Amino acid sequence: MIKLPSGVDIDNLIDDIRILSWQAADILLYYSKLLESNDSKINILKNHNEKDPVTLADIKVNEMIIKNINEKYKNINWDILSEENEKTSSKIFNSKNDWIWVLDPLDGTKDFIQGTGNYAMHLALNFKQKPYIGFVLIPDKNQLWISDGEKTWCEKKDGSKYNPFLFHNKNLQEMTLVTSKNHGNEILRNLIKKINFSKVEIMGSIGCKIASIVKGDSDIYICLSLPGKSSPKDWDFAAPEAILKASGGAITNLDNQELCYGKNSFEQGGIIIATKNRKTHSSICLEIKKIIEKYGIYPL
Repeated sequence: MIKLPSGVDIDNLIDDIRILSWQAADILLYYSKLLESNDSKINILKNHNEKDPVTLADIKVNEMIIKNINEKYKNINWDILSEENEKTSSKIFNSKNDWIWVLDPLDGTKDFIQGTGNYAMHLALNFKQKPYIGFVLIPDKNQLWISDGEKTWCEKKDGSKYNPFLFHNKNLQEMTLVTSKNHGNEILRNLIKKINFSKVEIMGSIGCKIASIVKGDSDIYICLSLPGKSSPKDWDFAAPEAILKASGGAITNLDNQELCYGKNSFEQGGIIIATKNRKTHSSICLEIKKIIEKYGIYPL
């Protein structure tokens, strides 16, 4: 078992982040309600970049989480990597610490603006560039997914809990795929068609998609980034990876290699596959790779 920094107790830490997570839920739900009014939308949208929008909700949650972690744990040797800070700061984040918080205050901003409910807050504590503890908050579904590094569970705001769904072995064509609503591309659509999944669910937010796998509503997620185009970042995957792996699942690249965090660009490019069963994950990756090679779908 990995030992947390001196002075940090795992149970107390989870209690503290649980409180902050539900405070974040209140903020996100408040602004989500305001977005139902077109008049309010103008004040909540902080930029006009349709591909990468930022809202006041992103900023408020970001500020609240960072402020409280820094105040509660003043002398702990860890850093905080945040999507919002990376967007606005001219400084390059270059931490040498073993422990790094990775925060996405609002994953699925487009869905947040569109009012689908498929948005989440991600917060992970990485150790030596690997996710260890993870929190995926889905306010609209009253879900807080927590991993303490060994197990994963889900809590509602009233404190009631339920555990992940026990997985069953399925072949690739029997699986339910969960895929992106706002970031799809023609190559990914072609791959999905060739695999011929049993069912395809469309959903925003990587956190929501991975939670659906842990919950048992879906079986597999494929992320395919085109060369030269934008890719998901560390903050998109760190917390979702933590909850998936601790529940018995796996998330790797197409060659079954673990994701690498802390690169200069923070990008997670190429093809990433998440499944609920680590025992069959490598064979699923290999099968998908063979389909890609057979039809020349993606440059490998």
